Amino acid sequence: MKQSQLFTKTTKQISKEEVSLNAQLLQRAGFVEKLMAGAYTYSPLGLRVLRKIENIVREEMNKIGGQEVLMPMLHPKENWVTTGGWDSIDILFKVPSRTEKEYALGQSEEEIVTPFVMKRVNTYRELPLAVYQIHWKFRDELRAKSGLLRGREFLMKDMYSFNEDQADFDRFYAIAKQAYLAIFKRMGLTAKVTEASGGSFSEKISYEFMVLTDAGEDDILYCSDCDFCVNVEISKQKIGETCSRCNKGKMERATASEVGNVFDLGQKYGKAFDLGFIGRDGKKQFPVMGCYGIGISRAMGVIVEKNNDAKGIIWPASVAPFQYHLICLGDDAEVKATADKLYADMTAQGKEVLYDDRADTGAGAKFADADLIGLPTRLVISAKTLKENAVEVKNRNEEKAELLPLSQF
Repeated sequence: MKQSQLFTKTTKQISKEEVSLNAQLLQRAGFVEKLMAGAYTYSPLGLRVLRKIENIVREEMNKIGGQEVLMPMLHPKENWVTTGGWDSIDILFKVPSRTEKEYALGQSEEEIVTPFVMKRVNTYRELPLAVYQIHWKFRDELRAKSGLLRGREFLMKDMYSFNEDQADFDRFYAIAKQAYLAIFKRMGLTAKVTEASGGSFSEKISYEFMVLTDAGEDDILYCSDCDFCVNVEISKQKIGETCSRCNKGKMERATASEVGNVFDLGQKYGKAFDLGFIGRDGKKQFPVMGCYGIGISRAMGVIVEKNNDAKGIIWPASVAPFQYHLICLGDDAEVKATADKLYADMTAQGKEVLYDDRADTGAGAKFADADLIGLPTRLVISAKTLKENAVEVKNRNEEKAELLPLSQF
């Protein structure tokens, strides 16, 4: 993409109401624009990041047997009444219609996915199975804040597993847990598996995948020696105590942001819709279900919170909108022709390049924009590099640049 054709621009001025770093940087760099509290428009750059995150999640879900579907965002009231969610979930957006019917905007999909799947499952031989979608969710948050970390509208991956019994659910949870850790690692994040309350989804212990960041809204305790981690709200342990799991490490406190979660839903939803299957004993039984969520847009915000410096964003290569930021300096015709050819050649090779070909922008502004946008590798073509028949190459997370032969690109 040529930067001269990119209709969104970087900016120094954003609302003083934006106190979170991810909201400031993403808006200044031209990735998102705030429409209202908790709702953002994604620019071409921002959308490319979302798609990169989506694809990582999709690949890992497919590896463990997840089947991708796409369910409506507008739900009939009746489904939510059936499960009791219509009156018990306070963040549910309720939409009246001129037909005198009422609907809900999906904040989760148990009410839709359960009948969708279980109408098609007859016996235990058709289990286990897992379906997932990547779609927009809506939650009537009283206070949407922290940029992409807490929204009223957000992009989410939610997967639902249907298992024959508790043992089979536990088996699949262990598989999903490893897939989640692989997902966050590919995004450049280190997530801690944290025990938490099931909240409105389940009376059982749930698991949250937390990334340590000062922008987070959760307080967790984690062991200095093993992988035990627990949300402070349900913890019986205190800071400085010996870990109850390994009996060696000390419990430390940190602020974290949730990027994913897993809920053991038990048999609640199958029973609510009276949709079961014929078990091994020939009798009807209900599936043990699990819900597995990953905030796609939230992950984008967390990645920015964890990867930045005073100059701007530092995107991990796996989720960067482009891998290279090619900058043409000066108005010399030969320099421009060389930069144009390099852009064309790299694009033809399938390399992702954002080409700063702007003729009316000085070197200082181009470098500042490149640092703010934060692509992994900056390439510069100038009169100086042309003399050496070379390209100046600098990685965004490093200070030094080097000259490499043009022929390498």
